[in-house]
Amino acid sequence: MDANSLHANYRLWQRFQRQEQLGREHQAALRKLADTGAMASRVTEAYRSMADRAAKEGASYRTVFQRQRENGDNFACEGWLFVRRVLAEGGTTRVRATLFETFTLEDGDITPSAESTKKVTLDIYDELLVQKTMKLGCRIDRQDDERDTRFITFLDSVRGDLRQYL
Repeated sequence: MDANSLHANYRLWQRFQRQEQLGREHQAALRKLADTGAMASRVTEAYRSMADRAAKEGASYRTVFQRQRENGDNFACEGWLFVRRVLAEGGTTRVRATLFETFTLEDGDITPSAESTKKVTLDIYDELLVQKTMKLGCRIDRQDDERDTRFITFLDSVRGDLRQYL
């Protein structure tokens, strides 16, 4: 095996390691959200706070979500979410945001740029969680692309340098 193919295999191994780490982190965050019993109204307030900070300070928040592949497999992806607006109308709450993807299994690490931005619309809603007991929980899915689901956005992971790419 030559040095170039060895290096390529190592990079591929690193990408799969990162994918595994993101998958575990996403599952743990989903469990924690379910255990807290967070309702859509409470999560909506958090997104309103993100939108306010985005407008004032240019804040973007780290988000991890699932993307369904063509073969039906779900893999975690990572990005930064710049929340522009939160709209509550007729019992539906929608979040308009810009997503900067920073990791996918196919592409590996992605450096944020003007070309890597995606305008997204997220739906926030309550769901019935049936596991050992029945309880209500909250779910955030992308409305404009059904492959992207179960967004978890972290309030404690903030950066302000992405506004330049909007």
